[in-house]
Amino acid sequence: MNVVLPDNSKLELPEGSTGLDAARAIGPKLAEQAVLVRANGSVQDLRLPLRDGQQIRFLTTRDSADPDALYVLRHSSAHLLAEAVRRLYPGVKIAIGPPVENGFYYDFEFPEPVHEGDLAKIEEEVKREIAEGREWSREEISRDEARKRFEAEGEPYKVELVDTAEGDISLYTQGDFTDLCRGPHLQNAQPIKALKLTGLAGAYWRGDEKNTQLTRIYGTAFYSQADLDAYLERLEQARARDHRKLGVQLDLFHFDEHSPGSPFWHPKGMVIFNELEDLRRRENARRGYVEVKTPLIYDKTLWQTSGHWEKFRENMFLIPLGDEHIFAIKPMNCPGHMLLFGSDLRSYRDLPLRYAEAAPLHRNELAGALHGLTRVRHVTQDDAHIFCTREQITEELDGCIAYLRDLYALFGLEPRAEFSTRPDNKLGTDDEWDFSEGELQKALERHEIAYVVGAGEGSFYGPKIDLHVTDALGRSWQLGTIQLDRQMPQRFGLTYMGADNAEHPVFVIHRALLGSLERFIGILTEHYGGAFPYWLAPVQVRILPVGESHREAAQALAEQLAGVRVEVDESDETVGKRIRNAEVEKIPFAVVYGDKESDESLAIREHGGGQTTLSLADFRAKLATLSPWQAGAEPSLTS
Repeated sequence: MNVVLPDNSKLELPEGSTGLDAARAIGPKLAEQAVLVRANGSVQDLRLPLRDGQQIRFLTTRDSADPDALYVLRHSSAHLLAEAVRRLYPGVKIAIGPPVENGFYYDFEFPEPVHEGDLAKIEEEVKREIAEGREWSREEISRDEARKRFEAEGEPYKVELVDTAEGDISLYTQGDFTDLCRGPHLQNAQPIKALKLTGLAGAYWRGDEKNTQLTRIYGTAFYSQADLDAYLERLEQARARDHRKLGVQLDLFHFDEHSPGSPFWHPKGMVIFNELEDLRRRENARRGYVEVKTPLIYDKTLWQTSGHWEKFRENMFLIPLGDEHIFAIKPMNCPGHMLLFGSDLRSYRDLPLRYAEAAPLHRNELAGALHGLTRVRHVTQDDAHIFCTREQITEELDGCIAYLRDLYALFGLEPRAEFSTRPDNKLGTDDEWDFSEGELQKALERHEIAYVVGAGEGSFYGPKIDLHVTDALGRSWQLGTIQLDRQMPQRFGLTYMGADNAEHPVFVIHRALLGSLERFIGILTEHYGGAFPYWLAPVQVRILPVGESHREAAQALAEQLAGVRVEVDESDETVGKRIRNAEVEKIPFAVVYGDKESDESLAIREHGGGQTTLSLADFRAKLATLSPWQAGAEPSLTS
């Protein structure tokens, strides 16, 4: 057989040759350094056979930044962790241990509680294994053999995984530890040059709170100590920027156990929330959207019609009324907008019709999944649904992408996309999905937005573009989504009357660009480290009168800064302490006002910078340049 190398040359191999056989045929150095093979674009364990005609590329220890190379390194590290834990804690039950973004974890049922202080001992044991040397071997056995093996070892979680697995059962062994696993894995432990266990958490077996709560040990691993050191430094920066910590420190919001996953917004936090809401409304109005408001609670028959009752019921808050009626608090706006569109006869002259609504939504997220503002139960989306004809789809998708580009640029964010295609539980025909997927993919390519394909990750009613950005610390976040849907309007019987006086099917573009305002504010808080840009800052200017005799003049100065969110700090603390407070609270400008200051000479301290002297007129002119729109002009991203 032949395989195709990256330079398009062919490598002839015996039938059934593995990736490692191919690496050896090319050279001993490559065989030694190879950690993974990409075959036709998909990652594959080196131990698996190749197929005739496959295009292959080897990943080696030199590809230390490649996500797939890190994936296999961390997957193998997770198995070393399981081996170490089983040796240190006899009687422990082993669950699952996958690689994840930035590291790996393994879930265990310990015979006794373990604590953060135990991680150092476990980490030392993992490092001893690496120093001692470990190689991974792979074998395939029957389902019955695998079940008997793990039953004999007293591993109930592995037995359950065997019973629910699809396809062949593969095992990987290193040292005296064998694990049920599909792979891929390293050849040996030598490439693991740096490893760190990073924390403990509780985790329910298979994410179901009705199941046993396990102990999850998190860790990370790299091909070099320098890469680990850089990661740990970024981790420290991320802790300092944690929006949950800054939210309290800056008096923006808090959470309370009486309503888990639902933020309590403080006045300063509401300034940010309302600025984003104002931005959303202004830009929607400029782009032809109409604001609507729909109910929060619907009878279950609505959700049955939309398909959400079958697909999303576990995430909905249900309200039983009597023995027969069940209502649900809406987790999304789509079905209500379908009813709104269907409340009247629609003509082709009415289209496109762009409904916008930022209603409060509620989703019954698992308690263990909640995380500050970035995973909440009370969600406010910058939501919209565009009802259009088939011929209008291209222009409407172009409008959505132009909008999101303008919007993200305001925050210094560059969008990239995941293009998610039809799932197994899709509604509709393959022809319908071919058309919808084609429209979204062409839109991405027209606008030259980088994207990856998420095969099978689309919504049950249509394909989607999920929008991602990278923050100041290099972390990736998912924000908005654009979805093209033929199924839901069809389920609601929605049509429009064409110029030919015949009914035609209507298409719907679902789109939320910021995503949820809660999540977006959480991301922005970390992106800016709490030092929001001037136009978003809850307090934009703080005036610090030097002494009691200067308070009246400071108040007069505040009045002259009309349109600016300004405070006067009249506390009895020293000027130095009040300057420090303004810096800690990340207020963009602090103005010290004493005997030497006047409207012609103000002492201005900029957050993170030094002190300058400006006249009041010049200071106002400077502030006007710091908004995305000029002061006194009609605000717009496009002005």
